[in-house]
Amino acid sequence: MVSPTERPGEAPRGEGWETWRHVVLSVVVPCYNERATVESVLRRLRNLPLKVEIIVVDDGSEDGTRELLQELEELVDSLVLLPSNQGKGFALRAGFERATGDVVAVQDADLEYDPKELPSLALPILEGRADAVYGSRFKGTQQGTYYFWNAVGNRTVTFLSNALTNLRLTDMETCYKLVRRDLLATLPLTARRFTIEPEITARLAQARARVIELPVTYEGRSYEDGKKIGWRDGLSAIWAIFKYNLAGPKASPWRRPRRNPWTA
Repeated sequence: MVSPTERPGEAPRGEGWETWRHVVLSVVVPCYNERATVESVLRRLRNLPLKVEIIVVDDGSEDGTRELLQELEELVDSLVLLPSNQGKGFALRAGFERATGDVVAVQDADLEYDPKELPSLALPILEGRADAVYGSRFKGTQQGTYYFWNAVGNRTVTFLSNALTNLRLTDMETCYKLVRRDLLATLPLTARRFTIEPEITARLAQARARVIELPVTYEGRSYEDGKKIGWRDGLSAIWAIFKYNLAGPKASPWRRPRRNPWTA
């Protein structure tokens, strides 16, 4: 596996990106039974117009995904093979521990989110205007397949989360969360499954991080195509919102460096 800084042709290109030539974006890809789409995701990430560190965590796949990942070694900077299915939260935390870049992003392996939008999502952090950026499916103009009750459930848990965090998000459950790595390292994350989404949000609020949203496109899958999250996860999210905001250890207020380390 090759360091992202050693790969040729990955310096940022296009308007505005020449300023961030030295920045590395760590992308954590949790993966469970995604053989049909994971290679396409990795190739799109590798073709992004900036330096990318790709960390894939296979969460005990049983459909040949982990064998395929081992064949795609040239596309991956760090590959973690969990011995059994532990849940998205566990997989993400394992990936976060491997991240060495300046900003850490989450990318699902199912192509519901387009990696080409990651550079624009990272820009507010690099410019010093935000500590974390969420990509909102509800602010985007293209949503593809999105079940009515999934949308209702998402808006409900986002409302409850906002009520306890005092944030003004429209899509707390979004996959696209980008966070400064130095901030992410201070968050006491413990969730093992999909409850990682409300936990990250609660911890960012407790750390007094500046969180903003930007619109993203979304091509949602059907359950027949492999969509995994369901109504039980919505109930778990409600429980998690109260748990991570009202009980247990909380994130300490984060002391933001006075100097923006990415200003050229």
